[in-house]
Amino acid sequence: MQRDTLVFDLIKQELERQRRGIELIASENFTSLQVMQAMGNVMTNKYAEGYPGRRYYGGCEIVDQTEQLAIDRLKQIFNIEYANVQPHSGAQANAALMLSILQPGDAILGLDLSMGGHLTHGSAVNFSGKLYKPHFYTVTREEGLIDYEMLESKAREVKPKLIICGASAYSRDIDYKRIRTVADEVGAFVMADIAHPAGLIAKGLLSSPFEHCQFVTSTTHKTLRGPRGGVIMMGKDFENPFGLKDVKGNIRMMSNLIDMAVFPGTQGGPLEHVIAAKAIAFGEILTDEYTVYAKQVQSNAQAMAKAFVSRGYKIISDGTDNHLMLIDLRNKNISGKKAEQVLGHADITANKNMVPYDDKSAFVTSGIRFGVPAITTRGMNEAHMEFVVNAVDTVLMNADDANTLSKVKTEVNEFMSQFILYPEFG
Repeated sequence: MQRDTLVFDLIKQELERQRRGIELIASENFTSLQVMQAMGNVMTNKYAEGYPGRRYYGGCEIVDQTEQLAIDRLKQIFNIEYANVQPHSGAQANAALMLSILQPGDAILGLDLSMGGHLTHGSAVNFSGKLYKPHFYTVTREEGLIDYEMLESKAREVKPKLIICGASAYSRDIDYKRIRTVADEVGAFVMADIAHPAGLIAKGLLSSPFEHCQFVTSTTHKTLRGPRGGVIMMGKDFENPFGLKDVKGNIRMMSNLIDMAVFPGTQGGPLEHVIAAKAIAFGEILTDEYTVYAKQVQSNAQAMAKAFVSRGYKIISDGTDNHLMLIDLRNKNISGKKAEQVLGHADITANKNMVPYDDKSAFVTSGIRFGVPAITTRGMNEAHMEFVVNAVDTVLMNADDANTLSKVKTEVNEFMSQFILYPEFG
């Protein structure tokens, strides 16, 4: 078969783009070489509907071992009783979890997307806002922190079946215990979506949701530094207290209901080559080397935030506890859309983002989100954050000066050449 040089040339171009630029998208990272290699292996050929030891296809003896290894390692990371590693993405993990405990039209309560929440937490354009009845809490206007009083008041008012905590653009730790207290009061489940801070939670650098939230979902490709995918977890399995039943009318343990909601509820055959890569990434997380990495992520984020503040930038919540920060650009007279575009001209990748109480549309925005997981993987430490922030500031303050953007791009490319990405590829 003839080699598809067109596609492989594009792959090579993408490698070079990643190598020469500064990657500041908070939801992106660089996997290890072995994680990447596992995603391109013969397990992609294997259909394996079902679960280890309970498949609908023959020939699953080997992939059963791989998937069980991924499950066991994930359970060890978080010291939990249950994990499902089959979801293809964080969105599908959330969809399956909701399917397992909710009925269409049930009320859910999540952080508003415009306040830093996520599409799958009730947005009108998402399945979560179409299948269920969404309600929202916000962050405070003054401090940019989760408005727990509003959350509690809203929960008592609408009595949701599920309260969702977690965010895609929120830089502070979350009070899971307080949320669980009001959930118990109104008879709701609590789901923590830790897609962003999971790697820091894994190493005890942020509060763990497992003691207070019945369900925890995550992606595997952000701070966990694995392949793109999702997982569903529980600290402890339990017989569901609301009498939830399976399709045969039997009351089942929650683990059974979740497994059935993933397959056959929301997806068919699992991607066993990606699950193999998840298993490798989970093994990496169990090492001391990853502990050093997670601590460096947190330190880099705090150093970056400090550098931005020193230049007069407004960080929502005035700082960060995790790996990211959301910056309100209105006092810099540039929109998030334009900031993203001009940074791209200098090979600095970031994403525009609405800020709380934004007066611009989601297509324009007043903010931009920065994260440090990827540049930390490249080998950067606190001392390097000054260069990164200075480069960003120079671009944003000279957004219409093509010569300055070109100069910064050259400086960025030269700076990044010291942090070799995937040297094995030549």
